[in-house]
Amino acid sequence: MYLPAHFEEHRPGELQRVLREHPLGALITHSPHGLDANHIPFELDEATGPHGTLRAHVARANPLWREVPADGAEVLVIFQASDAYISPNWYPSKPEHHHHVPTWNYQVVHAHGRLRVVDDERFVRGLVARLTREHELRSQQASPWKMGDSAPEFITGMLQAIVGIEIEITRLVGKSKLGQNREARDRLGAAAGVEGLGNTPAAMAMRQAS
Repeated sequence: MYLPAHFEEHRPGELQRVLREHPLGALITHSPHGLDANHIPFELDEATGPHGTLRAHVARANPLWREVPADGAEVLVIFQASDAYISPNWYPSKPEHHHHVPTWNYQVVHAHGRLRVVDDERFVRGLVARLTREHELRSQQASPWKMGDSAPEFITGMLQAIVGIEIEITRLVGKSKLGQNREARDRLGAAAGVEGLGNTPAAMAMRQAS
């Protein structure tokens, strides 16, 4: 990833925040057929490993878990947070010199790590329970769904149709392109323009950038 110094995100807390709050990652692997990408919601275990551990599951029918090399295969997971198109019209300095062009602001984190396949019913049962609990709460359900709401034999069958994966994170690379290379008034003007279109998360990130 092209990473100018002024856009580099190196704060561990911010890197892990992106993984927690935007858990749908693009898992990039190299199989015998070439590069492959799977879009998967991940659980982040911040306490395991020097940079944390990612856990997820894939369909048993998905060839990913059979085609990756032996345990320890190097993989990349890409997580994207807020993003927004930036119009030069939002820069207060535009009328002064007209030296601006459109751009795109965004936050991404690349999690490099080693993948391990975990074909174990107990592992996937616990993982699915935790993921369900977390995201039912996030979606503000009045009565959060839980696995116990379904017939036990149905859940058992569903769990048999998935395979767990675990990725020990070896390196986190973050990029927060939020207008740090602009004058503060232009960055804040762009944030106001983005918020005016209803993109509050991107506007907040731009205001907090420095």
